[in-house]
Amino acid sequence: MDILVIGSGGREHAIVRKLRESPRVGKLYCAPGNGGISKDAECVNVNAMDKEGVLALAKEKAVDLVFVAPDDPLGAGMVDYLEAGGFLCFGPNQKAAEIESSKVFSKGLMKKYGVPTAGYEVFDDPAKALAYIKSQGKYPAVIKADGLAVGKGVIIAQNEEEAAAALHSLMDEKIFGDSGDQVVVEEFLTGPEVSVLAFTDGKALCPMVSSMDHKRAFDGDQGPNTGGMGTISPSPFYTEEIAAECMEKIFLPTMKAMNQEGRPFKGCLYFGLMLTPDGPKVIEYNSRFGDPETQVVLPRLKTDFAEIVEAVAKERLSELDIQWAEEAAACVIIASGGYPGGYQKGKEIHGLDEKGQAEGATVYHAGTKAESGKFLTSGGRVLGVTALGKDLDEALEKAYGAVEKIGFEGSFYRKDIGKTK
Repeated sequence: MDILVIGSGGREHAIVRKLRESPRVGKLYCAPGNGGISKDAECVNVNAMDKEGVLALAKEKAVDLVFVAPDDPLGAGMVDYLEAGGFLCFGPNQKAAEIESSKVFSKGLMKKYGVPTAGYEVFDDPAKALAYIKSQGKYPAVIKADGLAVGKGVIIAQNEEEAAAALHSLMDEKIFGDSGDQVVVEEFLTGPEVSVLAFTDGKALCPMVSSMDHKRAFDGDQGPNTGGMGTISPSPFYTEEIAAECMEKIFLPTMKAMNQEGRPFKGCLYFGLMLTPDGPKVIEYNSRFGDPETQVVLPRLKTDFAEIVEAVAKERLSELDIQWAEEAAACVIIASGGYPGGYQKGKEIHGLDEKGQAEGATVYHAGTKAESGKFLTSGGRVLGVTALGKDLDEALEKAYGAVEKIGFEGSFYRKDIGKTK
């Protein structure tokens, strides 16, 4: 199979590298890709949101399948457009992708079908939202933009002043555009967070191994929220008993709920969970592989990834027995100074070989470009350095060992990935 992967980040690099392992894969293309991906696939400079451009590219390369990886093109109906053009796709159509692209829709779905989640209310008026938060008198309060907001649309307000500022920036200043037309205000849940990605074709659902993301920019879970500064797999908190409870009360009910709503979900359905004292609850759904969760989950996959992708697209997932390695995985993100705020680009990266890799680990490129035989920074999260080990300690030791050899001007990374206290 010749496959076109849409996207340009670390997640897409992990997807490309895993597909490359399959003897069933012929040519691999990525649009637009990045510096590291260009060493593993043919990168074509077509924007991930350019439906006409992506369809034209798929036709020109006569690919057998298009893997739409990021949230924005999924939410915008890229899969619908490509399927109408005659292409097999991995990823949900626009109606199914709304489980991520609209928090109001996903919370309503959970309420309607009894999927455990935080209590909430929806507002389109910042004054009414603030009045509600004041009437609740409980902090922290969780405020979420309805639409997609590059992973930064959730604000945890510690007091009334922070709540007012959050509502003003989301709803009045529109820092995320139309995504802030409505907000969800929900109760603050406590407990360990766990990410579980699942393959589903709308008929069967196969959870992947669990992972745990570290969202804050700095050690000790300090600083602003980011897209994720590192991940480990498996989560030390996600037991077999909890997994069974999630399958029964959350995963299968969500798949069935989407079918009931006439929105069958095909692709990777991501469950962001909080293991509360009252049991597991859904914090959020994503309609695609998480980033950087993919960078620790896919390296543990033993079954042919291309075979799974094709089975999901053709609704034959139940025919597969998906196997995972016992090893643990750890990923440490190296980011540009200033991220998740403003940062400089074009810094030369040191410590990588000509393929963009480093000894003892796999380096997934997120924000890089290849130029004149060098790798330069071109994003906030620049590299994800992943290692496998017999246990988490060994995986972390290997990952950090590789991280210490890599750097660029202003680079930083968290030194406490994998710490659970």
